[in-house]
Amino acid sequence: MNKRFRLAAAVSAVALAVAACGEAPDDEGSGDGTATGGGDGGDFTACMVSDQGGINDKSFNETSYNGLVLAQDEGIIAEPKFAESQSDADYGPNVDAMVQDDCGLIVTVGFLLADATREAAESNPEEQFAIVDYQYTDETGAPTPIDNVKPLVFNTHEAAFLAGYAAAAYSKTGIVGTWGGAPIPTVTIFMDGFYDGVQYHNQQKGTQVQVLGWDKATQDGQFVGDFANTGLARQISDNLISQGADVLHPVAGPLAESAAIAAQAAGDVAVVWADSDGFESAPDYADVILTSVLKGMDQAVLAATQEAADGAFTNEPYVGTLENGGVGLAPFHDFDAEISQETKDELAQIQEQIISGELVVESDAAFS
Repeated sequence: MNKRFRLAAAVSAVALAVAACGEAPDDEGSGDGTATGGGDGGDFTACMVSDQGGINDKSFNETSYNGLVLAQDEGIIAEPKFAESQSDADYGPNVDAMVQDDCGLIVTVGFLLADATREAAESNPEEQFAIVDYQYTDETGAPTPIDNVKPLVFNTHEAAFLAGYAAAAYSKTGIVGTWGGAPIPTVTIFMDGFYDGVQYHNQQKGTQVQVLGWDKATQDGQFVGDFANTGLARQISDNLISQGADVLHPVAGPLAESAAIAAQAAGDVAVVWADSDGFESAPDYADVILTSVLKGMDQAVLAATQEAADGAFTNEPYVGTLENGGVGLAPFHDFDAEISQETKDELAQIQEQIISGELVVESDAAFS
């Protein structure tokens, strides 16, 4: 019999908090809709429009851009072009600039670029687009595909479930916290998985670890409101720490650095990074990074670019899961000795149970 894990309704609600990385590219984007890059190395050109935070954000923009860097390294494309968005007002102009720039594939990064991508795709049906972290649906949640847009989406709640379990096993105070940039599905899906992973540890091990910053049942928690306000991000992190949280899971792109700085200042507080392996992508904070919830946006972008360059573009969504390696849990690195072999074995077993369907991890933001 399958174990369906929707613990938000099965356990008492606890007060909670909320949560959202690759090698930085050499060039800086213009931020004003002007594309940069371009060069020799192939006949096919791929372009990218970033969300706020830019392609040096140590998070989802940067990891996505690394997919184009990989495509260039493999000789699939010429040097990629990109435009960085500094605010919502940049989305439409940046996408339009790429449409005018002879791009074989235009990759847009993030939920907030959905409207600009749709408008450009419908106005330019000959262009090919891929969008990271968004799938178009109707009011019932049923997919509404656009012929020339390929969604690249990720069931990160599966990997975040593992992270929540690990955080609960590691916590010395019995309190962990999570917070987010903006209250959007691609953020809350991490928080749902993290929350449920903690509850599963409580259920299996008889513990009572609390989660601050996110209530899965009500879908209510602590958010900065954007991915740029470092002051508020630090304040939220400090508040959670003051309430006893000794593990923080920020889901907020570049704002995760604020949580790491708070953890370093507090001492004895660890961070669960999001999107990339923060130990490698944010080495200044490696000493506080317990683990990371990995989202393989670079590999998804690489695959979509290869498909387009081969003349085999489709609008079929790519859905990253534990089973296909599109999401995962990073190593514990410097914290490895502090995680028992028993916990590591349990995490391996839980991952296999999720992959097999024996353990069903749910989120309203999940993709099918």
